[in-house]
Amino acid sequence: MPKQDQTITLSNLWDDDTVSTMTEAELLLYRSNLLGSDKRITNYGGGNTSVKATEKDPLSGELVEVLWVKGSGGDIASMKMDGFATLYMDKLRALKNIYRGVEFEDEMVGHLPHCTFNLNTRAASIDTPLHAYVPKTHVDHMHPDAVIAIAAAKNSEELTHKIYGDDIGWLPWKRPGYELGLWLEKFCLDNPNARGVVLESHGLFTWGDSAKESYEVTLEIINKAITWFDENLPGTAFGGQKYAPLAAEQRAQIAAKLMPVIRGMIGVSESKIGHFEDSDAVLEFVGSVDLKPLAALGTSCPDHFLRTKICPLVIDFDPQKSNIEEILADLPKIIGDYRDGYAAYYERCKHDDSPAIRDPNAIVYLIPGVGMLTFAKDKATARISGEFYVNAINVMRGASGASTYMGLPEQEAFDIEYWLLEEAKLQRMPKAKSLAGQVALVTGGASGIGKATAKRLAAEGACILLADIDEELLATSHAELVDEFSADVVRAVNLNVTSEDQVIAAFESAKVEFGGLDILVSSAGMASSAPIEETTLDMWNLSMSVLSTGYFLVSREAFRLFRIQKIGGNVIFVASKNGLAASPNAAAYCTAKASELHLARCLALEGAGEQIRVNVVNPDAVLRGSKIWSGKWKEERAAAYNMSTDDLEEHYRNRSMLKRNVFPEDIAEAIYFFASDMSSKSTGNIINVDAGNAQSFTR
Repeated sequence: MPKQDQTITLSNLWDDDTVSTMTEAELLLYRSNLLGSDKRITNYGGGNTSVKATEKDPLSGELVEVLWVKGSGGDIASMKMDGFATLYMDKLRALKNIYRGVEFEDEMVGHLPHCTFNLNTRAASIDTPLHAYVPKTHVDHMHPDAVIAIAAAKNSEELTHKIYGDDIGWLPWKRPGYELGLWLEKFCLDNPNARGVVLESHGLFTWGDSAKESYEVTLEIINKAITWFDENLPGTAFGGQKYAPLAAEQRAQIAAKLMPVIRGMIGVSESKIGHFEDSDAVLEFVGSVDLKPLAALGTSCPDHFLRTKICPLVIDFDPQKSNIEEILADLPKIIGDYRDGYAAYYERCKHDDSPAIRDPNAIVYLIPGVGMLTFAKDKATARISGEFYVNAINVMRGASGASTYMGLPEQEAFDIEYWLLEEAKLQRMPKAKSLAGQVALVTGGASGIGKATAKRLAAEGACILLADIDEELLATSHAELVDEFSADVVRAVNLNVTSEDQVIAAFESAKVEFGGLDILVSSAGMASSAPIEETTLDMWNLSMSVLSTGYFLVSREAFRLFRIQKIGGNVIFVASKNGLAASPNAAAYCTAKASELHLARCLALEGAGEQIRVNVVNPDAVLRGSKIWSGKWKEERAAAYNMSTDDLEEHYRNRSMLKRNVFPEDIAEAIYFFASDMSSKSTGNIINVDAGNAQSFTR
């Protein structure tokens, strides 16, 4: 997401006409979506909102007070009504009678399900008591960069009073939980005229008597902070500029060199997807004098911290010297030192009941003059982690400009990262899909077998680089896959596989967009049919260029990339029954397909020692959805068999031993088998998906 200007105040988007007939719960959703629509108000998945509404008890029929509050997980910008937990307020208040003190506050989370109203299955979050015990009807808890900059300043309390006077209060750092809910209640009772409170190193609570008032108070408080910082911050941030940003093309080139190497080093036990960010905010920070000391402090807000780890890894790239080869040579030590530092942090801070140490690799990598890399289990998480660190940069800009920036104390940071409640939440996460963390490049991906394959792999969690020579069809297919699987996981690149330059550029795109590659599906195709004496040299050369040379070019680049990453790789060729069994009037096509098969065998030999597997799927007569069957090739094959084009599909069905048609999805299933761990001990193999053809038996 592009950086939103931190100096422009927030606009009031409330529409009285839109909300005129809404219930209190519907108004809560409306308010939540509005607040979440601007990342300056709160980050993805961060913050929560609530209303205490009167509802009819489904058992007694009596009117009762119910807390509607954002449930565990979800994002207020996109959530629906089912994203709210609902709880009886009288039962939430009764929990005070069994509270045993701050040492036991975590056990209170286990009591929240007993307060559920109307059998709502949405789990209540750890922040539920914070909303329940604020004696106000409508409550917003946001993580605005401008206010967290106040909360993360060394003189946070003084700064809060300077900007807000008595309108907004201040509370010292306290980890979210039951005790903080009681603190908020006491603050409200002691300060009945206050409209909100800044939580040190955390965020902002605001409230109102109506949904609209609560929304407008939240905006007003944030805008006051934005305006104050705009008027009071020095013109130079982060100690000034040490390194100017490289040109955009150079930044992408450096990222493309670094990302596969880092991805390989940190992805041995668990595949990672990368994200590259070089927005103005990032470039200002990574090129600054104070980069290293500020980065070492880590983030302040718990939400930021959980997404970005104890601190980022700063890579000592010098954009003036462009010492990239030196950096690449030093990366094993750079990453190893970070891991050792993380392990030492774990040992210093762990408790007797702490969960085992997690992945010790950095999430955020900062490169002067270039930008920021983030790596995670999937593309969305990698991107969002980057967004969170941009939030942290904005906070550091404000706090360090107005005062001294303070990160979370190390022990507090550890206690959040390895919180048993957070661990339980992680353990409840659904099992990862079989291709999670994998990146696949599919040539010929805009139609037929290629498109079906892209969908099949994406459905199993893979990120897809869709490549095709047909720009118009590629755009349509790309939009279709984005609609089905999200913009995070699908990219498109216009590619003529016979062009060496375009092939190299496509793989550079895979590096920058996703961090590297794991799977190459070589599915680009064309076909021609003519008796040998009518086969022109151009026809012969085109077949060999697309179906043989093209497969060689993409495979060569895949091998180069796989060897940089050093975590293995997977190549699947979509060949043809015609590579094994001759057909009349198709010498150029059959010969080129036979070339594919032998190229695959050669590559399987070359790649085995580095866990690079190469296999082949042989389709036959896949007419539906195939671009090559929509033109002259269909007419030529019908002519070769002396029949109408309308009879061709039935002819192929009857010709097969199983008397069945073969569809693109059938080929995609075989490709998925070779791409997955189900075939982890297979290389140099051929699967025929042709409904049975004795001529093409491989033995």
